Amino acid sequence: MSRRREVSPIGVSLLDCLSCGFGAIILLYVIVNARAAATRNEVITDRRAEVNRLEFEVFKGEKDLARVRNALDEAIEEAARTEGLSRRLIEEIREIEEQISERQEQTLAQQEHANKLRADIDSVEAELTRLRAAATRAEREGEKLREFKGSGDRHYLTGLKVGGRRVLILVDCSASMLDQSIVGILTRRNMSDEEKQSSEKWRQAVRTVDWLATQLPFGTEFQVVGFNETAFTLAPGAGGRWLDASVPEDLARAVAALEEVVPEGGTSLLNAFAAIDELPEAPDNIILLTDGLPTMGASAPRAYKVSPKRRYRLFRDAIKRLPPGVPVNVILYPMEGDPRAASAFWRLAIDTRGSYFCPTGDWP
Repeated sequence: MSRRREVSPIGVSLLDCLSCGFGAIILLYVIVNARAAATRNEVITDRRAEVNRLEFEVFKGEKDLARVRNALDEAIEEAARTEGLSRRLIEEIREIEEQISERQEQTLAQQEHANKLRADIDSVEAELTRLRAAATRAEREGEKLREFKGSGDRHYLTGLKVGGRRVLILVDCSASMLDQSIVGILTRRNMSDEEKQSSEKWRQAVRTVDWLATQLPFGTEFQVVGFNETAFTLAPGAGGRWLDASVPEDLARAVAALEEVVPEGGTSLLNAFAAIDELPEAPDNIILLTDGLPTMGASAPRAYKVSPKRRYRLFRDAIKRLPPGVPVNVILYPMEGDPRAASAFWRLAIDTRGSYFCPTGDWP
């Protein structure tokens, strides 16, 4: 019998060591490989998210680019339309310029013709003026709308502007028109109506209105308004409208109505000018007959006496109611105790391009 071979302890231990080492290597590889796979998956996930984000940015950029291209195409089309429109406008402007040039040539020809006609008219007017100057005074008197009879044969250069399409005559009918002095006014104020109407100062005012009626041009519209504490139309039934000066009955009614007025009460120039608003059209000439600054505004004052300073303020308030651009011709019958009246009414006439006149006792 063969002899059994003996196992060496050293050889067995070496095999165990080699097996353990190989197993440890395999285990280490498995662990390292698993970790590497996890890391790779994380990296891949991050890269995929970045790729998705970049794809979204690219998609958004493509959309913006498409919108920009569309806007550019629209801008190009609009530019083309604008260019076509500008060409048409340029053509139309040229046509208009040609028409203007033709019209200017026609206008020059018409202007020459108008100048010739104007020269002919001037020649005719000069001849007409010469013929009028050759007319007799009797013929001129026969053309007046209303006759005025006075005493004697007195003529004055008054400078009054009686003409106009619509003439408004304002007549002061207050108690101060009874006399030139304060004592005379107080005395006559307590007399009968007949004696008040016969006072020389008031009779002069009535004659003045009668004279003005004879000076109104043919075809002029007029109205006569009296005022004291209120304003009132003198011609019966003629309120709120203009009368025709070419109708003798209208003139006669206005003067006859003034003959019946009794001077009394205070003086409200504000209400006199406010009466203009009741007319359908504003006058283009105002003739004011008065004797001094107003003593009241729209209503009677509380105090019995009105100071000169207060009266001037009332005058300033009143002229604010005047329509702009209308001349005011003032006929002033001065009275004592009112020194500022003359300068105030003179300034009113100058500022409105009217006239100012203080008549003598025997006018008109």
